Amino acid sequence: MATSAVGPGFLTQTTVFTEKLASSFGFVILLSILIDLAVQFNIWQIVTVSGRRAQDLANDLFPGLGYLLAFLIVAGGLAFNIGNVAGAGLGIEAMTGVSVEIGAIISAAIAIAIFLFKEAGKAMDSFAKILGFIMIVLILYVAFTSHPPLGSAIQHTFIPEKFDAIATLTLVGGTVGGYISFAGAHRLLDSGVQGENSLKEVNRGASTGILITALIRYLLFLATLGIVIAGVSINPENPAASVFENAAGTFGKQLFGLMIWAAAITSVVGAAYTSISFLRSFHPFVEKYQSYFTIVFILISLIVFVLVGRPVKVLVFVGTLNGFVLPIALAILLVASRKQRLMGNYKHSLLLQIAGWAVVAILLTMGFNVF
Repeated sequence: MATSAVGPGFLTQTTVFTEKLASSFGFVILLSILIDLAVQFNIWQIVTVSGRRAQDLANDLFPGLGYLLAFLIVAGGLAFNIGNVAGAGLGIEAMTGVSVEIGAIISAAIAIAIFLFKEAGKAMDSFAKILGFIMIVLILYVAFTSHPPLGSAIQHTFIPEKFDAIATLTLVGGTVGGYISFAGAHRLLDSGVQGENSLKEVNRGASTGILITALIRYLLFLATLGIVIAGVSINPENPAASVFENAAGTFGKQLFGLMIWAAAITSVVGAAYTSISFLRSFHPFVEKYQSYFTIVFILISLIVFVLVGRPVKVLVFVGTLNGFVLPIALAILLVASRKQRLMGNYKHSLLLQIAGWAVVAILLTMGFNVF
């Protein structure tokens, strides 16, 4: 879940909003963490205790509702994947200087090859984990070398000077929106973690994923803040890369390009596979030809991006879109959690229900204001 969240959109969104809100962006991060925890605990507990995938649980709640949920998740997954393809293109552009569109086409072709040849996918997975570790080290390095105003950042994390609802909605959507939380909960089911007796393990996994993601985001926020405060101009065409370039020179930009590409290419495969998995239980045809559906999903993502362009705006918008989808999906599961025929004798935490419905109200209000 944390790996899915820390992708090209995550890096771009954090940089863009730090430049816009400066030290007050720390408050948006804090608020999004609280919302993320409420979402993650609710979704993971309800899904794992029921022992059903989210779309099946929704269909059992009300016939046809699972199809609606699957449509929303697949639509959000497609938006995420368009952003992932854009991120892969930005990564190749940072490394080689070729156009973002050409980089996206090359990356989509590699993603399809990785999906078709599973051994290559395993090698890429290991490669991405190593690069992910290097990315954390590099973010730490940039955070120290950019000399961010720590006192101001901490103060405004709790008492902001300004606030942006779109930034909050985007961060929540990019961390637990769309398929991400459901993919984590479904992976727990696949590994045999289900039932009320597993709640301790489920809660530990849910909180760890959110807090790791939050730590990385806050470090990147500090790194970017130091660059912004110093008055350095950030390239709007590839904002996150320019932060690393300013801190570590051309080599920093190239290494960052390699890392964002690795994160994006694995996310392209993961988002496509998980999105199609929401359709597999609905019809044997999808189950039988899931490989072809997944490849088509990747190709559609590429075509939309090439036609639309503007990768940075795409990466920010997809987080916002999934933040709008999330409250609908969460509301469905919260209603299901109250049904004894679905949950047995399990009583879902009243505190989590209250927090969950509060999140639904907050995100819907923000979403309607945005759109």
